[in-house]
Amino acid sequence: MNLFEEAIAWIFSPDRLGDNSPLPELIAQHLYYTLVSVAIAAVIAIPVGYYIGHTGRGRNFAIGISGAARAVPSFGLILLLVIVMGVTAKTEAAIIAFVLLAIPSILAGAYAGIESIDPVVIDAARASGMTEWQILWKVEIPLGSLLLLGGVRAAVLQVVATVVLAAYIGLGSLGLPILQGLALRRFDEMLGAALVIMALAIALDLSLIHI
Repeated sequence: MNLFEEAIAWIFSPDRLGDNSPLPELIAQHLYYTLVSVAIAAVIAIPVGYYIGHTGRGRNFAIGISGAARAVPSFGLILLLVIVMGVTAKTEAAIIAFVLLAIPSILAGAYAGIESIDPVVIDAARASGMTEWQILWKVEIPLGSLLLLGGVRAAVLQVVATVVLAAYIGLGSLGLPILQGLALRRFDEMLGAALVIMALAIALDLSLIHI
């Protein structure tokens, strides 16, 4: 068998259900860290993005912060947070790192969605007597939702790929078989885990497309 066939065989081996870290459990851990981190990032970034898009204030600051956040190495940030917060809080440290990774894309999608709306539409809404809150909720948010969704999708894909690093601090996820495969030179295990991550990323992306 070639390496690809060996990786597929590794994924569907009965051993994946009976070892110390069953594959379904690792997938569940991976999903948990991804969805929780993106949800927290959305709660933070979407209101800020809407404020920036609606008022036009703080755009340059947001762009600067987003750029800086993208430049920070995720692995280094996780290790730093574990050192600062302590080993007992390594789950929280990892989630904070993943949240910081997800915020820039969601923030950009939120304010770009509102900024992309034709000013004539906003002026017409004001002329019809709408308040600023009504303009935001009934005009800007619905019309800007596609770009926001694009930002959320980008954040999900970034985080689902980066959650692999959770294994390096003992938190499981699909990074664990990659780490073990690297130590044991089990390339079928490494490729198999990578294929599962790819399938998970594609499934999450397709589920967001149909929202």
